[in-house]
Amino acid sequence: MARRKIVAGNWKMNMTPSEAVKLVETLKPLVANEEVDVVFCVPAIDIIPVMEAAKGSNIQVGAENMYFEEKGAYTGEISPAMLTDVGVKYVVLGHSERREYFAETSETVNKKMLKAFEHGITPIMCCGESLEQREQGITMDWIRQQVKVGFLNVTADQAKTAVIAYEPIWAIGTGKTATTEQAQEVCAEIRKCIAEIYDDATAAEIRIQYGGSVNAKTAPDLFAQADIDGGLVGGASLKEEFGKIVNYK
Repeated sequence: MARRKIVAGNWKMNMTPSEAVKLVETLKPLVANEEVDVVFCVPAIDIIPVMEAAKGSNIQVGAENMYFEEKGAYTGEISPAMLTDVGVKYVVLGHSERREYFAETSETVNKKMLKAFEHGITPIMCCGESLEQREQGITMDWIRQQVKVGFLNVTADQAKTAVIAYEPIWAIGTGKTATTEQAQEVCAEIRKCIAEIYDDATAAEIRIQYGGSVNAKTAPDLFAQADIDGGLVGGASLKEEFGKIVNYK
């Protein structure tokens, strides 16, 4: 069974609501590709206007983060029910920037994963190593730990629907891209790790993206790899170039 590609744009902390609507209007005709799942993961304040602007298109809307409690005294956080109420289908969890700047751990990511599944939201769980970790030769040890802790108590049926985004931290926003071989090697190891946790059938279904300075030139080769099922795209998702990445063939 061929896995359906998924190309998600991670807008990060960019685009005011009015700018967001303009960007969606620009990108809508460019990202029309019925063979690929296209997701715009946008800042919380942009979710509703982007949802409106994307109506009638193939664009699905995701959030960039979510809290693991249903509701309560958690000032500034967003609950899963708030996301599902407006039709959000995806949420990015454990992005390296969240881990680095906001003290997220694999344990909190796991809590968020479980809560997302409970509410029918597809998590895009991020993992990746720093340049120092790669140079120390511990890339796979580090990523296996992130995956194993992230998927703790997640059932095989849930795991099959999840998305894992491999993002080498040294390639995010730096203009450096992991070579196609490096990206494929790690994504294959992630799939092997899922097979160890669950089984080969689950590993065969889960979708694994590559992220880290993905652009129109690198996307075709990356997406052609056996274990790379699309991309989590940062900077290029804010430009017309995103259309070329989505229509990578």
